[in-house]
Amino acid sequence: MEIVPTVGFNVERFRMKNLSFTAFDMSGQGRYRNLWEHYYAEAQGIIFVIDSSDALRMVVAKDELEMMLQHKDIKDRNIPILFFANKMDLREALSSVKVSQALGLDRLKNKPWHICASNALSGEGLGEGVEWLSDQLRSIVQNKN
Repeated sequence: MEIVPTVGFNVERFRMKNLSFTAFDMSGQGRYRNLWEHYYAEAQGIIFVIDSSDALRMVVAKDELEMMLQHKDIKDRNIPILFFANKMDLREALSSVKVSQALGLDRLKNKPWHICASNALSGEGLGEGVEWLSDQLRSIVQNKN
């Protein structure tokens, strides 16, 4: 099975732990990144996928993450962020700890976040990550009530 990068965006709906998700899978390619901000205001959680085998693009991912975190619709909200350090199966892949360091996640103080090593081809790590995000979202809903 071949997984290709998203072009533009795809919409996926799924349920987990009695929560309904509508996921907007948006391309990380430069020409599509300006689409991201149109979805920030309504976002209740963010999944940020990083190619852990591409150390050179880690700088670009860090810059994009910082721009997103400073956006007016994100910066003052306590929105949970799940990071997938994808392609962990490749020999040159950085560990999730190294990805976390490269992205400067230790400075992310005002939002709950979690990083998972993942492999989109096999599904490894995906369940753990989405379960964490589900728990975070459920906690936010319970605290509002």
